[in-house]
Amino acid sequence: MSAGVKRKVAVVGVGQMGEAMAARLVECGHDVMGYDIHEPTRQRVAGAGLPVSADLGEALRGRDVILSSLPDSPAVRAAWLGERGIVALAQAGSLCIELSTIDPDTMVEVGRSAAQRGMAVVDCPVSGGPVEARKGTLILIAGGDEAVVTQATPFLLDLGEQPRHTGAVGTAKVVKIINNTMAMGNLLLASECFTVGVAAGVEPARLFEVLSASGGTSRTLTKRFPKALNGDFSPGFKIELAEKDIGLGVALGRSLRLPMPAATLVHQMFGLALIEGHRGRDAVATLAMYQAWAQKSRSEQEKGK
Repeated sequence: MSAGVKRKVAVVGVGQMGEAMAARLVECGHDVMGYDIHEPTRQRVAGAGLPVSADLGEALRGRDVILSSLPDSPAVRAAWLGERGIVALAQAGSLCIELSTIDPDTMVEVGRSAAQRGMAVVDCPVSGGPVEARKGTLILIAGGDEAVVTQATPFLLDLGEQPRHTGAVGTAKVVKIINNTMAMGNLLLASECFTVGVAAGVEPARLFEVLSASGGTSRTLTKRFPKALNGDFSPGFKIELAEKDIGLGVALGRSLRLPMPAATLVHQMFGLALIEGHRGRDAVATLAMYQAWAQKSRSEQEKGK
């Protein structure tokens, strides 16, 4: 239970992350109402015991804190800037916290429009998945006016660690995009190298034990590989969202006229994983892609004997 002030909260977008954050906020004593454009998602959330509305205006009514956790920039634009979006419907003075991983320009536009309606805006993407969201241990990356971030911090601490302030609205999205591009590049290379190590005769559990304690380790390796090595690719962070985020990183570099050849290759490889049927699985399904290639290579070698 949180020791802070209890707030009336709307959570716009109750997919995996939004639902986990909503449940965490309820546990902390806040009055939470969810909203999602997709009926199956609303039904799932309602079945889990969380209040949810099919009408955005109803979800926002009387709410002094608004969170949005949405899959991409078009969804954020529609939810915030549409004719009957958050900016048009929310009450002046609301604290607005946008948690999605989207391009910085969209965030700046959302922040500007909301501020013009008298709303306080925090650009706050997170590092961590549904498990961390449910536990309240997310890494919070916060952009916005320093006074507004300070105002939002007691509430945000129910979701994660002390927010890392990055500067103005939009800068937190930049940091999140760079973080995810780096993390997914590491994950791809780990999947590739790990598969080579196993193909060369090292038992997978022994290989993981050594790599997880050596110079090649990373959070993506230690967090995602244990489930994958047991054949569990159920999504914590879907591979299609990873592909989208890497694309944002490449686009950001392009907008600055900075070449990103390594990130571009990573983006293409995640796209290939989608083509090869791994959509809907966790981002670590890059390992499954390499494993399938290794199996095909072994079969071809055996046929050639």
